[in-house]
Amino acid sequence: MPHSSSSSSPPSSVSTISNLRLRALIIWSSKNYAIAAFVFLLLFSLTLFSHLDSRSRSPYPSHPRSSLVPLTLLRNANRTRALCLDGSAPGYHFQSGFGSGSRNWLLHIEGGGWCNSIASCTQRKFTHLGSSNYMEKLIPFSGILSSDPSENPDFFNWNKVKIRYCDGASFAGHPESERGSDLLFRGQVIWEAIMDELLSIGLSKAKQALLSGCSAGGLAALIHCDNFRQVLPKEATVKCLSDAGFFLDEKDISGNSTMRYFYHDVAQLQGLAKSLHKDCIAKMEPYKCLFPQEIVKNIKTPLFLVHPAYDFWQIRNILVPQGSDPLGHWQSCRLNIRNCNANMIDKLDSYRGSLLKTVNEFQQRKDIGMFINSCFIHCQTEMEATWHSPNSPKINDKTIAESVGDWYFDRKAVKSIDCSSFPCNPTCHNMDFT
Repeated sequence: MPHSSSSSSPPSSVSTISNLRLRALIIWSSKNYAIAAFVFLLLFSLTLFSHLDSRSRSPYPSHPRSSLVPLTLLRNANRTRALCLDGSAPGYHFQSGFGSGSRNWLLHIEGGGWCNSIASCTQRKFTHLGSSNYMEKLIPFSGILSSDPSENPDFFNWNKVKIRYCDGASFAGHPESERGSDLLFRGQVIWEAIMDELLSIGLSKAKQALLSGCSAGGLAALIHCDNFRQVLPKEATVKCLSDAGFFLDEKDISGNSTMRYFYHDVAQLQGLAKSLHKDCIAKMEPYKCLFPQEIVKNIKTPLFLVHPAYDFWQIRNILVPQGSDPLGHWQSCRLNIRNCNANMIDKLDSYRGSLLKTVNEFQQRKDIGMFINSCFIHCQTEMEATWHSPNSPKINDKTIAESVGDWYFDRKAVKSIDCSSFPCNPTCHNMDFT
């Protein structure tokens, strides 16, 4: 059963201590996002960088220009009022499909956390997560977006789109919540406008389609999954995938509901209720309906969950957020799971247990697949090294790409749950932030 809490709803103004945690939890900010990408590249590239400045350097690895995919800004952004936090036009990267994949579409939504206050959203609008003015104009497509059949065996020749994220609320904010500020909360409008544009260039004729996303983009894929199904042809095969987007409603090590307070503020600031399922909103407060355990209950479209049981982002921001460990006992463990002592591993195993208990409710649904490995990582579909390569993480000798393909094309049911305790899976790519 999903986690339930006996605590009352968050108060309208959070205490000073909670505010300290929430400021630390302006989660997956532009800087953190670039740093994580940087560390990932250290593990999987021979190129060494001495430092990474999130405001001046791209979080993407260097590639030959011929293999990079250009940024396309939304054509009718001003007319449709579909604008980023700062008022700039949102964008996406599009690569045409070919051969047998010419009428198949894969959409992948960028991750990047959320902003929960005027201050944090204002800071965000000066980054690529709040303005297209700061977005990379050319990016590589790898992992689930790769056009190399050796890296992406089932989707390599599909039309592929990476949707850039610049609204701060998983494409679910509404302009009615702007209240005269100089910030624009247009996530839902952006989603609808991008869908309209993609439908006009061929998505409306799709035979097969997959909506995916990483982290906050994975949450967006869950929020908009059924709508994605609705706008496509009835005869098309349409499914969704959430990579590291299953955020838990769990207390931190000091007993506080840091993530709950944070989601409460995000939902209230940007008016997310209109984008969440009406049956859920009728039963509970909007912020509770933002947690995937509630969203998935109402999703009717086939869904696949890719998730690490030791998600470093959730460990660092939900279980042990800054402020919950004032004496710094967890500092080394938060940076590298191999530095955790036995008691800490027990707590991480308990958090893993909460994840498995929550997703267990969906195990019986034939249309839901899952790949939950026991790795200390976050998103895994975007990089060749973790999506599909000779050294990729495996469960039952299957990579994530092979498992997703088996599920999507109905080759076999996939309910892959990894071994029970770290470091039981030697194929994991575990992050090291030290």
